[in-house]
Amino acid sequence: MKILPAKADAFSKSPDSFIRAILLYGPDEGLVQERSKNLLLSVVDDPLDPFRIVDLDNDQLKKQPALLSDEAAAISMMGGRRVVKVRSAGDALAPYIKDFLQVPVGDALIIFEGGDLPARSKLRKVFEAEKLAAAVACYKDDEKSLPSVIRQTIEKEGLSISNDALGFLVTNLGTDRRLTRRELHKLCLYKGKNSGPIELEDAKACVGDTATLTLDDLAISVAMGNIQNLEKYLLRAQQESQNAVTILRAVSRHFQKLHMISGLVSQGTPLDKAIGTLRPPLFWKVAEPFKAQVRKWSPKALATALTMLMETEANCKKTGSPAETLCARTLLEITAKAPTRVR
Repeated sequence: MKILPAKADAFSKSPDSFIRAILLYGPDEGLVQERSKNLLLSVVDDPLDPFRIVDLDNDQLKKQPALLSDEAAAISMMGGRRVVKVRSAGDALAPYIKDFLQVPVGDALIIFEGGDLPARSKLRKVFEAEKLAAAVACYKDDEKSLPSVIRQTIEKEGLSISNDALGFLVTNLGTDRRLTRRELHKLCLYKGKNSGPIELEDAKACVGDTATLTLDDLAISVAMGNIQNLEKYLLRAQQESQNAVTILRAVSRHFQKLHMISGLVSQGTPLDKAIGTLRPPLFWKVAEPFKAQVRKWSPKALATALTMLMETEANCKKTGSPAETLCARTLLEITAKAPTRVR
C-alpha cells in the first residue's frame, strides 16, 4: 500500500499491526532516518538492543536472499518482536521481497531504507501493491510542512517562536530533516528557557551563519531578471553542493507563490492583502522584490515559467542527462525574458 504524505509521520510512529515490511524512500535522507527510527521504536524500547534488532544491507540480501526469511523468522533470546533493517535497498531486491510477502514467516517488522527511487522503481511497485507492505515517501520539507516541524520541535523544548523568526527559518531550513532538527536544537540551546519567544534576531544569530541563504537569493534574481546575480548565486549554490533538482524546485516554489498572488490580484484583491494570505508569512527580506515581481509578471508568463521549470526538472532526472547544464540554461532563459529585467 502507499502511505499518503500527510499520514506518513503518524504511520511511522504507529504502523498498522498487519504490516510486515515497510519501504522508506526519497531525497530527504534525514527524514528517512527519522521515520526509520520511529518505526523501530514502535516495536522495541531500546534502539540498540542486539537481541531484537538486526542490520542488513542490499548487497548481503542479493548474495543470500534466504537471509530475509531467516531473520524474519528468528526468535529473540529475551522475547519480544524483532526488527530487521535493510539499508540501501534497491530494485534488485524486488523479486525476493515479493516472494517473501506471498508466504511471510515469523512476525518481525522489516524496514527497508531506500534512496530517491523513481516512480518506475520495481521496489516501489512491490511495496505499493502488496497488502502486507507499505511504501512511505520521504520528500524534503516545503512551505507547507516545514512550519509544523519547526513549531513542534521548538515547543517540545518549552519555547515559542515569533512569525518573523518562523519565516526566516522556513526560508533557510528544510533541505534535510536531520539538519533541520539539529539547527533547531542548537537554536533552542542558544535561546534558553524562560527567556521569551525566539525572535528574528535569535534565528539570524544562530542559524544564519550555517544555513544556506543562496537559493532564496537565486530565485529572486531569476524573477527580477538579474542575469549577473543569477550567475553569482547559481555558482554559489553549486559550490554548496546543491544539485540541479533542488535548485529548480527552490525557484519553482518562488514562482508558485508569485502565480498564486498574481491570480488573486488579477481578481481584484489588493496586493498587500493578497500577500497577507501567504503561510508562512513572506520573509521581510524578499517583501519588496516580491511585490515588484507581482506587478510585472502576468499569470500567463508565470505559468509558462513554471512549465519550463517542471519540464527541466523531469529532464534532469533522466539517466545520463547533463542536469547542471539543463538547469543553468532554463534559469538563464527565464531570467533573460523576465518582464522585470532592466534592459
